[in-house]
Amino acid sequence: MHAYRSHSCADLTAANVGDTVRLSGWVHRVRDHGGILFIDLRDHYGMTQVLCDPDSPVFKDMEKVRSEWCICIDGTVKARDPELVNDKIPTGEIEVFVRGLEVLGAAAELPLMVFGDQEYPEETRLKYRYLDLRREKMQRNMALRSDVVASMRRRMWDQKFREYQTPIITASSPEGARDFLVPSRLHPGKFYALPQAPQQFKQLLMVSGFDKYFQIAPCFRDEDPRADRSPTDFYQLDLEMSFVEQQDVFDTIQPVITGIFEEFGGGRNVDQTWEQISYRDAALWYGSDKPDLRNPIKMQVVSEHFAGSGFAIFAKLLEQDGTEVRAIPAPKGGSRKFCDRMNKFAQQEGLPGMGYIFWREKTADSVAQEMGITVKEAQAKLKSGEVEGGMEAAGPLAKNIGPERTEAIRQQLDLGLGDAAFFLGGKPKAFEGVAGKARNVIGNELGLTDLNRFAFAWIVDFPIYEQDEETGKIDFEHNPFSMPQGGMDALNGDPLEVLGYQYDLACNGYELVSGAIRNHKPEIMFKAFEIAGYGKEEVEKRFGGMVNAFQYGAPPHGGCAAGVDRIVMLLADADNLRDVILFPMNQKAEDLMMSAPSTPMSDQLMELGLRVIPQD
Repeated sequence: MHAYRSHSCADLTAANVGDTVRLSGWVHRVRDHGGILFIDLRDHYGMTQVLCDPDSPVFKDMEKVRSEWCICIDGTVKARDPELVNDKIPTGEIEVFVRGLEVLGAAAELPLMVFGDQEYPEETRLKYRYLDLRREKMQRNMALRSDVVASMRRRMWDQKFREYQTPIITASSPEGARDFLVPSRLHPGKFYALPQAPQQFKQLLMVSGFDKYFQIAPCFRDEDPRADRSPTDFYQLDLEMSFVEQQDVFDTIQPVITGIFEEFGGGRNVDQTWEQISYRDAALWYGSDKPDLRNPIKMQVVSEHFAGSGFAIFAKLLEQDGTEVRAIPAPKGGSRKFCDRMNKFAQQEGLPGMGYIFWREKTADSVAQEMGITVKEAQAKLKSGEVEGGMEAAGPLAKNIGPERTEAIRQQLDLGLGDAAFFLGGKPKAFEGVAGKARNVIGNELGLTDLNRFAFAWIVDFPIYEQDEETGKIDFEHNPFSMPQGGMDALNGDPLEVLGYQYDLACNGYELVSGAIRNHKPEIMFKAFEIAGYGKEEVEKRFGGMVNAFQYGAPPHGGCAAGVDRIVMLLADADNLRDVILFPMNQKAEDLMMSAPSTPMSDQLMELGLRVIPQD
């Protein structure tokens, strides 16, 4: 028999009754039922119940065993009594009577329990990550991640892509985030960098004639952490193709992503048709360039209904250039309680508030106020039909702008009895973020968001440039290496109207994929950077390797990168990336388990020609 196990803890069934077996694993929990010890023995594959009574030669040793001890047992497979069969596990029909025991590794007192679903502080979980990873949920998440990556690879090979590895130590390259710098011992005073992405290398592969490249690539960015972003490193499905247009990239990656979500999405609906939405429309309709389309709410511009109205705040605001008023429809949100709650939400997000109108059945109170009669008289008139009942608009805004404007808003938004609308005004960039969050909250609270769906959309037509309001300076708003739509001709016009062949894939409120058709022509690249104030010499200095290569017959090419961590996070129904990464950092970019970052030894610094300057 094998030194440690003849079977895994998920293998044994009723067909093994009477067999002598050897199992190894961890003690999941111990139960003492009147002198009979029951132990749930766990390994990576499953759970088997083992038992021991005073007739066993190792009973006294088994009494010493505690949770999370690693043990090896020999025993005989027995059938469970019919009333004790556990249908929830594959081994639920049997149990193993223990006749031999070897303690492979005793466990000290546990800082966190593996058994059960108890919540522990994140700092504890990360410091003792090896224990946290033993938990069933974490084992399941990490197995899911491994399976997703394997499936990605198969799907890419099926589309005749080959996987190539690009360097991990390279030159610093400003790509939108801070680099992790690596000092060079052989070249004192100079530094390598960990790549933010394989971007330049994969483009150089296209120049080299490889045509179709992919890689499950590690990327390194010194960023501030958040729930859907790692502060140090992450993995992406990176791909690049030659002789393609934007739609070719879409047609390549869509079956890969769709297949992954169908395979691992737990039966949830997966969109088969992916809408293409311009960046500007996404900002207008959803307040975000990564909209959650499970929520059907679309925001609209309603400025015309407030211009010159009795609501002075919006009326005066609209007299300023670049301002507008947008409405967030809220079907089924027509109660003052809900409206007040959303107004408070806006205040918590840093805005003065959020105006609202809701539509309700006409009340005796409102009739009495309108006609200058008592409520009792109003009730009588409504009952007799002398005053027509029906629907009325309520809320401070409705009173200020009057019934005609209110009705025009209702018709534009296609709302009715029991519905509401919320309003935000100003320069769009100042309130779009809050409007987008409010849209999500409204959709969730009113049950409008379809939680059993993965909803995808391509966000396209990103503007390449933006203008600083104070200085008037033109700079890049998005990826400077995207090919401008219209090529050189577009760059000779208004920079703020230039759109790039750049695209993101949004799913359920997250950006899953980002990519572009690349600017492969040096003359267009130099012109694009010149508009943003970067001279030819500076471009050659920063991106010399790629610019030089483009002078030797660069093909049209493009690609994208899909975030592996975010995809697995969505599939696992996790709220945080750290639940799908084996050994993540904490919110301060610290590895509590390995004590990183750490202070270097003096001789290490001397060898590198470095000195640490203490910070005040």
